[in-house]
Amino acid sequence: MGQTSMRVSTPYLTSQSFADRVDAARQLAELLAQQPVKPDTVVLALPRGGLPIGVAIAQRFGLALEPLLVRKLGVPTFPEFAMGAIATGGICVVDDAVVKELKLSDEAVQQVIKSEQRILDERERRYGASVPLSNLRGREVIVCDDGMATGRTMQAAIAALRAAKVAAITVAVPVTSQAALARVAPLVAQVESLFCPASFDAVSQWYRNFPQLGDDEVISLLSQVQRLSASVSTPGKVSTSSS
Repeated sequence: MGQTSMRVSTPYLTSQSFADRVDAARQLAELLAQQPVKPDTVVLALPRGGLPIGVAIAQRFGLALEPLLVRKLGVPTFPEFAMGAIATGGICVVDDAVVKELKLSDEAVQQVIKSEQRILDERERRYGASVPLSNLRGREVIVCDDGMATGRTMQAAIAALRAAKVAAITVAVPVTSQAALARVAPLVAQVESLFCPASFDAVSQWYRNFPQLGDDEVISLLSQVQRLSASVSTPGKVSTSSS
């Protein structure tokens, strides 16, 4: 893809943390507003934590919004540490360097992949079908999450979108680690983030209130997603039929 432009800006931050996801989403939307956004751009939110971010951005610009399901692949002995990720559409990204360094067997890696794939499949059934990625061909997209720690989850999302041949990808996150930025930036047209700290342990440390979203909250947010997408006039709408 073309040269990536990276903007890390803090003019909206009163401190080096966000009150919650809604606060972070509002500030991120203001950052995105500093440049033109095409009316047929599609906002893609990574459930669960990316949904409040995506809703705010879609509302700010009147854009179509869709969920993009991705699951992190955690190291068996330390699940919070990512060794890769999977995404809807059969996309799987594994960090071979991590697997080699930790001496993980292929069987152990495959067990994690199968376990996470079951969860992904179940969430697709529970949350309802989303727009086929093939219907995003030739569209510009903004991919949102509540932050990037390793960048593996976002990397899987990007791989799925590149396979779908979207026109251009902008990644929009309130906060990103420098390692995640280095991993993701070469893969996309642009990365938009409010904060890129030198020291980074977890996304949650940059939020004063960071509750885990339950299924009921996710389904409620997805209802907002459906209402938003239904209210968007052409050319922003994305057809729900397979192409």
